[in-house]
Amino acid sequence: MKPIQNQKFDINELSNFDVKELFFKIIDHWKLFVVATLVGLLIANILNKRTQRIYELKSLITVKDEQNPLFSSSTNISFNWGGPSDQVETIMTILKSRTHNEKVVNELKYYIDYLKEGKYRKEDIYGRNPFVVELDTSFYQLQGLPIQLEFIDNDKFVLSVDFEKDFYSLINYSLNENKQFIPDTESFKQTYNIGKKIETPFLNFKIHKKSSLNNLSGQTYYVKFNSFNGVVGRYRKIDVKSKTKGTSLIELGLNGANKNKIVDYINATIKVLDRDQRKQKIQYALKTKEFIDSLFIVESRNLKDIESGLGDFKQRNDIYDLSAQGAMLFGEVTELDAQSLELRNRLDYYSNLESYILSRDKYDESVPAPALVNIEDPNITVSVGTLIALSKEKETMEMTVNPSYPPLQKIIEKIGLERRVLLEHISSIKITTKNSLNSLNKQLNKNNAKLKKLSPKEQKLLNFQRKFVITEANYNYLKQNSYEAGITIAANVSDIKVLDSAKDTGQAPIYPKGNFNYLLAIMLGTILPLLFIVSKEILDNKISSVEEIEKVYKIPVLGVLGRNNYDNRLAVFNKPNSTIAESFRALRSNIQFMLTNDKKSKTIVVTSSVSKEGKTMTAINMATVFALGGKKTVLVGFDLRKPKMHEDFGIDNTYGVVNYLIGEKSFDEIVKKTEITNLDVITSGPVPPNPSEIILSEKTNEFFKILKENYDYVIIDSPPVGLVADPLELFKYSDAIIYLIRHNYSEKGMPKMIDDKYSNGEVKNIAYVLNDFRMKNSYGRGYGYGYGYGYGYGKYGSGYHSNEKESFLSKFKKIFT
Repeated sequence: MKPIQNQKFDINELSNFDVKELFFKIIDHWKLFVVATLVGLLIANILNKRTQRIYELKSLITVKDEQNPLFSSSTNISFNWGGPSDQVETIMTILKSRTHNEKVVNELKYYIDYLKEGKYRKEDIYGRNPFVVELDTSFYQLQGLPIQLEFIDNDKFVLSVDFEKDFYSLINYSLNENKQFIPDTESFKQTYNIGKKIETPFLNFKIHKKSSLNNLSGQTYYVKFNSFNGVVGRYRKIDVKSKTKGTSLIELGLNGANKNKIVDYINATIKVLDRDQRKQKIQYALKTKEFIDSLFIVESRNLKDIESGLGDFKQRNDIYDLSAQGAMLFGEVTELDAQSLELRNRLDYYSNLESYILSRDKYDESVPAPALVNIEDPNITVSVGTLIALSKEKETMEMTVNPSYPPLQKIIEKIGLERRVLLEHISSIKITTKNSLNSLNKQLNKNNAKLKKLSPKEQKLLNFQRKFVITEANYNYLKQNSYEAGITIAANVSDIKVLDSAKDTGQAPIYPKGNFNYLLAIMLGTILPLLFIVSKEILDNKISSVEEIEKVYKIPVLGVLGRNNYDNRLAVFNKPNSTIAESFRALRSNIQFMLTNDKKSKTIVVTSSVSKEGKTMTAINMATVFALGGKKTVLVGFDLRKPKMHEDFGIDNTYGVVNYLIGEKSFDEIVKKTEITNLDVITSGPVPPNPSEIILSEKTNEFFKILKENYDYVIIDSPPVGLVADPLELFKYSDAIIYLIRHNYSEKGMPKMIDDKYSNGEVKNIAYVLNDFRMKNSYGRGYGYGYGYGYGYGKYGSGYHSNEKESFLSKFKKIFT
């Protein structure tokens, strides 16, 4: 016979999933759902209380190029062409840049933490700290270790530090440098006065009370100096995004445990940005004013010198006014001189601008300032502004992308094109200016010829006055331009507008999310037990109900036996009124329908798939109920490999069935009486080396013939069908076969072999009995689908295949069965 593990089994026969049964099993586990939910809620409550609360605050700004409405167009052209506002993308990049955040951290001194011991951790009390630290940033400070400040009263405190490591790091915030510090003691403790300088090898600062009303007596606080770069790195994670795509609106968001700290940082970062943008916007005007002021000083000196020389000449030569002819010539020449000077200045400026454009590939606010001229051609103004804006955009993009990035290449192409256009404009206007200057010089030559008709004194006076007028015109022009540059600087309009500043309006924490955690706890308290139950049912390969047997197998179910909770297997005899005794009486009644009345003696074979399914206990008690019913009954132990029936009756197993079958003993010598009326027992005897061959001998036929002649009922305790072939040889002597299936022990697939033989007609008059049934698990235990092989050996084969050992996997599975 093939062992059970080699039998083919169609999983489809066990795959009829019963939703109703699963539902009742889930309901039966209601306590598990309650416990899991309560545990989940408890964990959620602990998390909500103990987890550091994190808040998120936001601010909204707009970035738009603004000009003072009081400026004239010429003022804007002269002083703002090199300082247009950056694009939104540039501002967003600046807000997250290291340099910008270093400025903000430095301004707020966020590298200093003010802490106080809380219920679960040291809490950041920034904004509520009753004192401030005045740090000497030129000295090195102990980094990363909390410094305890225990205030004795409002004037004194004890500073203490515990050194738990061998070395620590000291930081100099001015240099942003670190050095190693090796403490020579395990702790430091000293008393200081508030306002007095603390000087140690690892600390250098003062403590000041914020207000004289603050009572520090008996309070304990902590101060910690953090890594500057580390703090900057944390704040560079500020969330900066465009509020609406395609607009100038920018939203800033920052997370943290201290709302006051978040509010101050967001507002400070906008303030620093606004200040830097204002400065950048007027940088061109500042440079222009500086240049104009330097020229103004020179022209002022020249004007004083000419004025002094003119006065001396008039007094020395006794000539104070020009003649009518001289006055007319002076007016004409003066006007021409002014035009000639302006054209020369303009030509010089265009040449300087051209040299600047040709000599650079990066353009900023260092473009030469048009201090002495007005630029008449608006194309030059537009081109210079566009060139600077494109150059800034290129520089910003180069910080984050590769040189081959297509948009960057496109900007480079635009810069080249704008550069060529600007140079063409400059070249064209230079030619026009030169032509105008040549024409003007011709007129000046004619007027200079007319001056020779005047007297020598009048000619000299006229030349003095010409120099004075030209210098005075330059002086006034520079003075006006300096004034306009000053207005530009003083009345600069910010491009950054704050629509919503960061503010603590009682925002709830974004983490932990209290209600969400409770909801999640309830969900997990439902889902996890549900997954456990479903997984358990899917993985459970035990037979757990009569319905399951009837659904899967064709052999009918004869009855159900409960669990025997008594010390031995003689449940019917020792406890005749017990539930288990009643179940055997019911089984006795049911089996009558399987037996024919034409035979005086009936033989019943009790077997199962594997050991420990209760066949010996069933055989003993079935024999007992027949005997107590007045039928002469014999219980025969045919489990020749693993005899144990004799233990329950307390009789000797020295000789038995084996001794008769091999001819050592007679029938009468192997029959043993019991204390139960009408019940005899024939034990199996010593374990033979060849049990199968003994059963197949002719003596077995003779043995059963004698049994039928002497007894009304013959109950055979046979070996398991799934382990050996012996029971199949005994079936031919039976009138009925009871096949035991143990509740939540017998695995699906085990009865498959015997069921197939029943379907093929090889075995007849057989019925299943579900043993060890427990009502409390009718819905609580799974009806898992599936089947397995390999039950013939291992844990079920103990006593039959003694050299087979139980696998680790089998032992492990016992934990969950």
